[in-house]
Amino acid sequence: MAVKDLQLPPLLHSRSLAKPRFLEQLECLLKRELEVLDNTQDSKVQELRLQVDHLKEDLATQYQLYRDERDARKLLITRISTMQSTQDAEHDDNNEEDESEDPVVVKMALQVCREDLTKAQIELNRLQAEYSDVVPRRDWDNLNHLHEETLMKLETLQTDFNQVKSEYDTLLEVHQKSAPTTQQHGSDSQHIATTPRPNWEQCSDILGGTERCKELFEGQSSQKRLEILMKEINSQNQFFTGLGTSSDVPIYLRYEGKLKNLKLKKADVIKVIKEIWRNKMADNEKNDDPRDLQTFLHSYLVEQYKDKAGEWAYSLMESVQNNLKDDLICLFNDVLTGKVDESIYHGQTQLLSHLLKVLIQSDITQCGSLTVSEFSEALRKAFPLKSDQDIEELLAAAQTELESSGVRISYQTLYTEDTDGQHKEFLSLVKKQATAERLQYISELRAQLEGKGEVDAEQLWVAFKTIDPSLEPENLEWNLSVAFQTKESELQAQALEKEVVLQRLSVAHVKRAGPKG
Repeated sequence: MAVKDLQLPPLLHSRSLAKPRFLEQLECLLKRELEVLDNTQDSKVQELRLQVDHLKEDLATQYQLYRDERDARKLLITRISTMQSTQDAEHDDNNEEDESEDPVVVKMALQVCREDLTKAQIELNRLQAEYSDVVPRRDWDNLNHLHEETLMKLETLQTDFNQVKSEYDTLLEVHQKSAPTTQQHGSDSQHIATTPRPNWEQCSDILGGTERCKELFEGQSSQKRLEILMKEINSQNQFFTGLGTSSDVPIYLRYEGKLKNLKLKKADVIKVIKEIWRNKMADNEKNDDPRDLQTFLHSYLVEQYKDKAGEWAYSLMESVQNNLKDDLICLFNDVLTGKVDESIYHGQTQLLSHLLKVLIQSDITQCGSLTVSEFSEALRKAFPLKSDQDIEELLAAAQTELESSGVRISYQTLYTEDTDGQHKEFLSLVKKQATAERLQYISELRAQLEGKGEVDAEQLWVAFKTIDPSLEPENLEWNLSVAFQTKESELQAQALEKEVVLQRLSVAHVKRAGPKG
């Protein structure tokens, strides 16, 4: 309790207002003592406050240290947890690797790999078959390099020729200048009579152009050239007379008036015929109902030669008639005139293409040649129905054509053409054997139909299946459509004379599918 709060006893208050002296001194003393106590109490309070502030500061410092320690412990716990999770994941990966080594899983993976390998091999075989006709890049580069070298040699020879010709002209000019002097000073017995040489180039218009004129006159004497010129004038006409536009005239020859004779050479005719067949095959693939060759030839000539289509049509047919001894030209004429079916040409093309694919597949080293045994085996693979005698004939023809009796046969050379664009001995024999086999097939069919005057589709079906059990239904239906000249889907129970049916089949690409039944 503070001194100022002390109260005096009631007795003192009850006394009179006059204070004794000692009381006044006592009161003064008490007041001073009270002031001292108040001052002392204030200093203690201030000191306590300072202590409280220091304690607060210490407490804040300890609290901050506590928070730092707590955060460090949390961070350490997090790192430990992360390390444990990583170790667990690695342990799981190791377990998975151990599990992947399961024999059952490995066996299944091996089976899938084998299936993929089989698919890849099938795809590789397909690509080899489809791109067998593509020229390898190395062959193209070699031929291109050889072509460039040939051009360089030709340029060199042309330069030398021009130089020699210039020297010759100079000598000829000198000779002509000196000839009068020689004649003047020569004796009568040595008199030289010279005959001027005619300008044969003026005959180029009559002979169908400068190139054809050079071709006919090259290396010939003047007398021979005169005979050739007279023969050409007498035997060939400069113009054709159109046959008119009536329906009995083939559509590609329906023209009127005078048509110029283009004097086509055999090489030009073969080139045009090959181009016509290429376009015809492309047209057949586009259309479900292919056009016949006459209609297609007319549209082709009109599209290709526009206003000169008539000249090309008549000139082409004249050259065709003059070269019927050529197999390609003769077959084109037979198809065009309806003597044989168009399938004969396509069948021959497919036959030669199939043989080339088999030869390329048999050429493991891809060197362009096969041994005699490999070549013979490839022939048997390509033509499994041929007899041993036919195979031996083909092998002998290949060796004769290549003039080689060695151990290897360059099959690519067998597919080269001569200067007229024709196949040589080997491929001609392949087509000849195919024709003989087709006619033999028809003879067997004739024997099967012996005694029948007329045959219908069902009877012809049974006859084909009897002599050729391996014949597939789609090929059999095509044979019937050729025999009855109708679409496969429109075959009916109609009957035709046996000879008519056999005649139609004999001029179409009808072939045996398997061994005899």
